[in-house]
Amino acid sequence: MKKILLIALVCLCQMVGAQDKGTVTGTVTDKEMNGDSLPFANVFIKGTSIGGNTDLDGKYTISVPAGNHTLVFSFVGYQTIEKPITVVAGKTLVINQELGASGGEQLEEVQINTTVNREKESALLLEQKKAVVIQQKIGNQELARKGVGDVATAVTKTTGVSKEEGSGSVFVRGLGDRYNVTTLNGLPLPSNDPSKKNIDLSIFSTDIVEYIGIDKTYALNNYGDFAGANVDISSKVYKGKGFAEISLGTGLNTVANNKTFYGSDGPNSFGFYKTNYPAFPLNNYNFTTSWDRQEGNAPVNTSIAIKGGDSFNLSENTRLSFFAVGSFNNDYTYQQGVTRADVNVSAVARRDLVRESYTYNTNTTAMGNLRLKYKSHEFKYNGLMVNNSSDTHDDYQGIYDIFDNAPEGGAVIQRQTYIQNTLFVHQLLGDHKFGENIEFDWGASYNFNKNNVPDRKQSTVLPNRNDEPNGPKSFLLISNDSDNHRFFSDLEEEEIAANSSITYKFAKDADDINRAKLKLGYSGRFKDVEFDATQFNFAITLRTVTQPIVDDVYNLDSYFNQENFNAGLFAIRTFRGGLSSTIDVLLPQTYGGTQNINAAYAQLEYKFSDKFTGIFGVRGEKINQSLFYNTSILTGESELDETQILPSASLKYTLNDKNNLKFAASKTYTLPQFKERAPFLFEDIVNNSLGNPNLYSSDNYNVDFKWEFYPEKEEIISAGLFGKYIENPINEVQINSASNDISYANTGDWGIAYGIELELRKNLFNFETETEDKTLNNKLTFGFNGSYMMHNQELNKEKIIRENPGTSVDFSNEEDGFAGASDFLLNTDFTYLKDFRNGMNIQSTIVFNYFSDRIFALGTEGKGNLVDKGYGTLDLILKSNINENISVGLSAKNLLNPSIERFQDNQDVTILSFRRGVNLNFSLSYKF
Repeated sequence: MKKILLIALVCLCQMVGAQDKGTVTGTVTDKEMNGDSLPFANVFIKGTSIGGNTDLDGKYTISVPAGNHTLVFSFVGYQTIEKPITVVAGKTLVINQELGASGGEQLEEVQINTTVNREKESALLLEQKKAVVIQQKIGNQELARKGVGDVATAVTKTTGVSKEEGSGSVFVRGLGDRYNVTTLNGLPLPSNDPSKKNIDLSIFSTDIVEYIGIDKTYALNNYGDFAGANVDISSKVYKGKGFAEISLGTGLNTVANNKTFYGSDGPNSFGFYKTNYPAFPLNNYNFTTSWDRQEGNAPVNTSIAIKGGDSFNLSENTRLSFFAVGSFNNDYTYQQGVTRADVNVSAVARRDLVRESYTYNTNTTAMGNLRLKYKSHEFKYNGLMVNNSSDTHDDYQGIYDIFDNAPEGGAVIQRQTYIQNTLFVHQLLGDHKFGENIEFDWGASYNFNKNNVPDRKQSTVLPNRNDEPNGPKSFLLISNDSDNHRFFSDLEEEEIAANSSITYKFAKDADDINRAKLKLGYSGRFKDVEFDATQFNFAITLRTVTQPIVDDVYNLDSYFNQENFNAGLFAIRTFRGGLSSTIDVLLPQTYGGTQNINAAYAQLEYKFSDKFTGIFGVRGEKINQSLFYNTSILTGESELDETQILPSASLKYTLNDKNNLKFAASKTYTLPQFKERAPFLFEDIVNNSLGNPNLYSSDNYNVDFKWEFYPEKEEIISAGLFGKYIENPINEVQINSASNDISYANTGDWGIAYGIELELRKNLFNFETETEDKTLNNKLTFGFNGSYMMHNQELNKEKIIRENPGTSVDFSNEEDGFAGASDFLLNTDFTYLKDFRNGMNIQSTIVFNYFSDRIFALGTEGKGNLVDKGYGTLDLILKSNINENISVGLSAKNLLNPSIERFQDNQDVTILSFRRGVNLNFSLSYKF
């Protein structure tokens, strides 16, 4: 009986106490991010221990004794706000608050810059959770712990994305370059390679990146030339206390180490070089740079980066911030292995060579941005310059043509290729709020890109007798003028682009929340492209003079000189002819034109209930691509003019606070590129390619379904299904020709791809220790993402013949998979972080990536597909903050050092093989 009375008394006291308290609840938003919710902000009653933190959605709820109090809102780097409140017992008081970085002296006390919040994995997961659309982002924090140095590698750490070997091009869900889009802050970027639609993502250092968005479902504010993904690089915008940082790095590659490195004559070590062919190049031998490989520096990789930023108040409501970064890095790569080409159905390779390849790469990056915020108006300027170069010396030895030249071996082919690419980007962006219901966003950009190949040199020396492969060498058996040549080319791409949208919020509910948003937008993209090239072929005189023996194949200056030119051992010609020609033989081969896209869209977002939200819209695009060409193959013009109507829908159903279901469906298109339509012959050692003016766009139908579960902060479990149907897909194909050239065609009526994607991020343990000034972490995290895909397409040779008069293809199969598509992709990582009381920490990450076999090129004439063999890579990254100013890093990448192989599947012949070696790097940073 006494126990019952005691329990009753306790319950009565609790009820009385509860009646003396009220509830204070609300949402804290981020003024610096246009009203987005602000997670992990502090909310407490002044002078008490009552309070807590906002959740992932910026919401808080605290129980407060009845009476008058002061409610305090604070967040690192933001102004602290104090509000007097009166709490009534048994009642709920709603207090919403916006926090911003303005606040003068409060901000000056901050030691951490606030942009870290937008780079954190937890912040990006929160955005992903809140979004109605299906999206995925990888921030600077995740890139740093995984040791990622460039954007191309960064996107491969996300689900369903792999990188093309030896380039910065990526495959998204098995769809390659032509299906993807690259933007910087939502505005398009030009290509830096005439053979590619997208810019090489590897030229972008992660020093400039706040986060990278990979949108694999279509959003109406993006251009409709999309089927794989829109990769959007969001550049860093600084808002915190001033800082400056310098970083130095060095490293080596285990394969390149201790090698004597070779390059071409002319280029310097910094990646800036320009030369033109000499005056009167056909009359005399006037070339001043050497044919011979030049010995370079020791193959030690180096890097340096300087960055800094600051922000300050111009007035009570006006804040200015800036950020700048400048960096330079270089690296050396060496490859050795077999290279074969034109393998017939009997498994005989027409060309069977061993290749040694030496490449020296540089990257110079400079970026600066300004951000001006005045009340609810924001202006941003971004300026970016990227200069990257590669100097490659390729040495091929073996059988040049098993049916003709050096059939038993002994050929020596050398190619020296220097490529410089310079990109300039200027962007101006604005965000404006007018009252509570109207938002206006706009952006404009000017981009200029120049790709320069100055003086590519190729030489071919054969045995003097085919039956003596190890005997004397000469030019006696050279029959193709272009086997020995010098090549000069320039690609210039200039582009102006603009985006704008206005959003109107309406349909308020009983809680004074707008349930509907209407968004109207415009996009314009106006591009000019011009490519010109001149190749000087050194035609060997075979009948009227006696060709000398070449004593040293690495001393060809002893042959190609004025004395031998005068002696008539060789003549210099272009594709248009020599000195005796009646036409302008120095007129370069050219192609180019304009591409103009004007687009408008309308989009309605409606919240049907607290759990169910939909976005519905349509975009219309008017596309005109005008092409002109004057080449050794054909002269003429071609125009592609079409209108695309692109509907789109996204649905989100919130099961509970931690679970979402999302659905997306859309129609998009794939536009052929200038290089794919221009009949220009690009010559390589083993393959030639030329464009097809008859190409036309493909139509794409996309559908996605995804489940997302957010167990805790920084954690996610998700599973998604996707499907794509492509009408008239475009492929690279080997056409029936004397040289088996590669071209492009709409190869069938249909293609289909579908699959599943999984993602998991989990804290395996996290032991937190509270100190006077900070929380110390001791945690282990695990990440995994993977995808499995099935894909197939029709290959219809009758369709190609019908649509491309004079062109024919004999496919080995009537149906086959997509080139570049791996059935299975896997990324996984473990990260351990330990904080110490003296400000030191240590972080270690081990990362494993794997992709399964993927088609490189479709088989023809009974021959098998060329297939890139799947392999896995293992990286280890160690980082440590010694104190608040000094940090060091060690990394070992590609620890497994797998053999990179390409094979022809039906004949089971290795086409290409080499190993990349292990990259070992050390870095040191000092922050002022």
